[in-house]
Amino acid sequence: MARARNPADIVLGDVLAMVVPDLRRHCRDPWWVIGSVAARLIGAEVTVGDVDLLTSAGDADRMAECWQARRDTNHLPPGEDRFRSRFARFTFPGLPVELMGGLELWRESGWEPVHVDEVAVIKFAGLTVPVPSLAEQIRLLERFGRPKDHRRAALLKVLRESSS
Repeated sequence: MARARNPADIVLGDVLAMVVPDLRRHCRDPWWVIGSVAARLIGAEVTVGDVDLLTSAGDADRMAECWQARRDTNHLPPGEDRFRSRFARFTFPGLPVELMGGLELWRESGWEPVHVDEVAVIKFAGLTVPVPSLAEQIRLLERFGRPKDHRRAALLKVLRESSS
């Protein structure tokens, strides 16, 4: 998506330039940028507070080792009753990076793995970044079910309607 480069996008591009090459080098399984960054990269006007990464559990362990000097050991993620994963938060200049390896969501039937079925490959700041497709982001956000997820899903639905 062509977008005017504003300061927030420049910071995001700088962080992705540090993170994406490491992911490509160390991950053995598919990985995706999710959350607010995925929504922004697909075209939604959202504020980005961190970079959320979804990986396999094994790749999360590899990335945690790769980025161990950047690990924020003081951060505890909210929603432990709702989500579980090999979670780690890392401090990068500009934005923190949160890694969720083997993410699972609690449902009435028990823990269910979170998976991405449709991928969009976005060109941003000279990088190729895999994110869930627009429809897939809406599906995931509705499944997560938190108020912030519903708000972001609504923005993405507007984006989908305006692009049809």
